[in-house]
Amino acid sequence: MNTPVCVGIDVSQSQLDVAVRPGICFSVTNDEPGWTTVVTQLRRLAPVRIVLEATGGLEVPLAGALAADGLPVVVVNPRQVRDFARATGQLAKTDALDAQILAHFAEVIRPQIRPLPDAQTQALAALATRRRQLIEMLTAEKNRLRTAAPSIRKSLRAHMVWLQRARTHTDTELAQAIQDSPVWREKDDLLRSVPGVGPVLTTTVLANLPELGTLTNKQMAALVGVAPLNRDSGTLHGKRMVWGGRAQVRATLYMAAIVATRYNPAIKTFYQRLCGVGKAKKVALVACMRKLLTMLNAMLKHRTRWRTNLPQHA
Repeated sequence: MNTPVCVGIDVSQSQLDVAVRPGICFSVTNDEPGWTTVVTQLRRLAPVRIVLEATGGLEVPLAGALAADGLPVVVVNPRQVRDFARATGQLAKTDALDAQILAHFAEVIRPQIRPLPDAQTQALAALATRRRQLIEMLTAEKNRLRTAAPSIRKSLRAHMVWLQRARTHTDTELAQAIQDSPVWREKDDLLRSVPGVGPVLTTTVLANLPELGTLTNKQMAALVGVAPLNRDSGTLHGKRMVWGGRAQVRATLYMAAIVATRYNPAIKTFYQRLCGVGKAKKVALVACMRKLLTMLNAMLKHRTRWRTNLPQHA
């Protein structure tokens, strides 16, 4: 009986360290010839799982090349891998050791393999990320302007004008990208029929949450990071907390939930009921985030618009 082959790849700026378990380790350059070498070598081995860490986008070209060749690649959270390394007693850290830990992680944990976003979705996600970066830079410049010396205020204002124009241009590109895609256009229309849901939330979920409408409500809540997690031990019953998930989606969903508690009849009633029974406002708001996400998930799953005449159960 052949032993299943698992592969871990540590991605750095200039080098790829590949560990095959069981088998050999090798390194190649992190460029197109290097990606081709990795794909060719791994194709011969027929691994059951190839694991990479998310490294701020450096892993995207290689993961795309592996997926395009039909190889079972999965990108995982670095925190999970580091916790796994500590649990196995591996405290040292080098690129080669990281690749071996990733291969071991693939063999033992067997993370679920999900389809990678296509090129169109990756482009939309890049635009959404750029919009967030522009807003962060604009906010930083506004804060600097408050205490800036007179000699640099002109420069700050000029930069703020440029950032505002760049943000407007990015918003236009995002809207055009959605309108150019029949699938995205339909989803955007369905989602924006919900009171409290606007273009920022719809763009964020289309770009960063392509699973919306395909998973169960509990799976979706855990994926975004709005599912309450138990902290119990023996007779101790700790507070339920939300943890992990996709931070970009969660942050945007938070703002949408605030709006929905004022303008969405179902969410408003739900929020007021929770506050009325003594729930803390932030706890009630997180529950509203989860409820709003559940609504959006069901609407895309069944391809139905928001209908105010139907009773909305808490």
